[in-house]
Amino acid sequence: MRMFSLEGKTAIVTGARTGIGRGIAEGLAEAGCDIVGAGHAPMPETEAYITGLGRKFRFYDIDLVKQDGIQALVDTTIREFGKVDILVNNAGIIRRNDFLDFPEKDWDDVISMNLKSLFVLSQAVARNMRDNGGGKIINIASMLSFQGGIRVVSYTASKSGVAGMTKLMANELAKYNIQVNAIAPGYIDTNNTAALVSDPKRSAEILGRIPAGRWGKPQDMKGAAVFLASSASDYVNGHILAVDGGWLAR
Repeated sequence: MRMFSLEGKTAIVTGARTGIGRGIAEGLAEAGCDIVGAGHAPMPETEAYITGLGRKFRFYDIDLVKQDGIQALVDTTIREFGKVDILVNNAGIIRRNDFLDFPEKDWDDVISMNLKSLFVLSQAVARNMRDNGGGKIINIASMLSFQGGIRVVSYTASKSGVAGMTKLMANELAKYNIQVNAIAPGYIDTNNTAALVSDPKRSAEILGRIPAGRWGKPQDMKGAAVFLASSASDYVNGHILAVDGGWLAR
């Protein structure tokens, strides 16, 4: 099991306060990793769990809808932890409206958060990884990296872009021993899906297509994240790993 160990590693995980980001941050810490949790609000529950494992945790306050604080996040992590071994681009937002009525601001906010910030942060971290012999970048894609969805045009566009950027980054960064992959969660019970979970008709439709017969949980992301962050995945590059209870297979 040593190939799955993250002892001595440091990861930046964006959006680690709740949901998928918190599940991934806790999973990486369970494998031995120290965590920098980046987001717009403190993460006391995440911090308590990770420090309870004997790992280090550092909350970094940043508004990722904007990009002007990203280099400072990376510089602070390097100064306090030495380097960045793993980056998990998890933070994201969603806006819902019919295509014909979709506000331009909701388009701009989602693209800025889900796609532009991922690009800027990945670029800054990859430069450090290049200078330190390599690393792992894990992007969070979506079922809507494969499908169109409804009423979420900017989210669909952003997650399709995440899939494409993952492959581009994998191609260009492989020569620096940087592997770039993505996890595509299925329907996970989080804040982003609360509107769907609480809608009896829509929730039943979704459950009817999931062979596993249940909504996913943030903890279901742990195994995939540890695999993609560890040396067990050194020959995996540019892959989008669906963790979806079988949704795409149906």
